[in-house]
Amino acid sequence: MIEEKLLVSNLQSDIEKENTFRILVKEYKERLYWHIRKIVLNHDDTDDILQNTFIKVFRNIDKFKGDSKLYTWMYRIATNESITFLNKKAKINSVTIEEVQENAIKNLESDVYFEGDKIQIQLQRAIATLPQKQQLIFNMKYFENHTYEQLSEILETSVGGLKSSYHIAVKKITTYLKSNEVL
Repeated sequence: MIEEKLLVSNLQSDIEKENTFRILVKEYKERLYWHIRKIVLNHDDTDDILQNTFIKVFRNIDKFKGDSKLYTWMYRIATNESITFLNKKAKINSVTIEEVQENAIKNLESDVYFEGDKIQIQLQRAIATLPQKQQLIFNMKYFENHTYEQLSEILETSVGGLKSSYHIAVKKITTYLKSNEVL
């Protein structure tokens, strides 16, 4: 992989921007795809959000100041794009975000891109019962193995608050799975 400082420098250069952007997409698209997918649960929606994320990165790379890692900055954009998408979808359909998520979970069973079993569906149902921020924290910590420090940068929250939210999320998920006879 190309060094991050050189990558950012080339992305901010008019001459190298397009070629370097192809490298950036190749390097990060899979990780960003799965991050977004954990939030919206639908393959087609994920592809759309991923494309919007990369468009925003391309258009706004000149505003990237290097205060955080490029990867962190892109994750923040992907997270915000995902949340915005869910909010818009709920508003357009005149339903709550919880109803949008429940519909997405129901559709997982018929989704050809989902390889999970009944237990994984139940886990997704349990995660959907959490408040949105706890869902993000749980998914990013549990599935993506982010450190609390990385989460703090991406979500712009204190490490202590993240640890507390993750602990509460785990308890809620465990309780849900036990009460639904999965554990």
